[in-house]
Amino acid sequence: MTLPVYRTIADMRAQVGAWKAAGLRVGLVPTMGALHDGHLSLIDEIAPHCDRIITSIFVNPTQFAAHEDLDTYPRNEAADLAALDTTQAQCVFAPSVSEMYPDGFTTAIELGGPAQGLESDNRPHFFAGVALIVNKLLSQSQADVAIFGEKDYQQLRVIRRMVRDLDLPVEILGGPIIREPDGLAMSSRNVYLTAAQRPIAGKLNGILKNLAASTKPREAAEAEAEAALLAAGFTHVDYATIRDADSLAVPDATTQSRRALIVARLGDVRLLDNMAAI
Repeated sequence: MTLPVYRTIADMRAQVGAWKAAGLRVGLVPTMGALHDGHLSLIDEIAPHCDRIITSIFVNPTQFAAHEDLDTYPRNEAADLAALDTTQAQCVFAPSVSEMYPDGFTTAIELGGPAQGLESDNRPHFFAGVALIVNKLLSQSQADVAIFGEKDYQQLRVIRRMVRDLDLPVEILGGPIIREPDGLAMSSRNVYLTAAQRPIAGKLNGILKNLAASTKPREAAEAEAEAALLAAGFTHVDYATIRDADSLAVPDATTQSRRALIVARLGDVRLLDNMAAI
């Protein structure tokens, strides 16, 4: 089977219109390509919640800063389409940058709440770009349900908050993190790791587990995790923290559940991971 690939919004909407006319429920799996088993697992996760699945492939320029890896971000559409042919997806939406952001495009989205801090401290442009492209994809696909991986946990919380705040008629699911045998969370950017860096990267998950299970005061547990990351060979720690799992604020007496989150760097490679904390 070769999946149909739609390059324009009009063609994508025409297909969705036919599905909707037949009373079918539509699901969306947004990706930036460079697909791995983590992406493909999202298709399996969303399948019980819809009748038709769209997988989008679009490297979104508005979420990259000028110094980041937009130009070198892994791209291999042929391999992505071959991988998707083995899944339950019904079609691919793969628009061009000019299709998504035509000349004269000026709209932006301003965010608060869970978008503040953590990733925003290091990449202040990031969530505005994510919110913009997710809004566009949800509108273009008219999805009834969409799924985002929990590896990018803050992103998931931001999208859920945005959908709720803007009354968008779509259910947002979270897909579990898919890991390599040593615990490293699967990511398209893992291909950047050198042979020397890869064993170090595998240590991140164990340090995260210790942070999530720590019974020490929060500040002490966070400092211990940061020290362990640097001792393991990571070159910089953006953050190693425990937050309120819903708001991502610093936990207080009202916190019902907590999340441990780490972002650490190996040279130019930025690795993210997170898990539920006690």
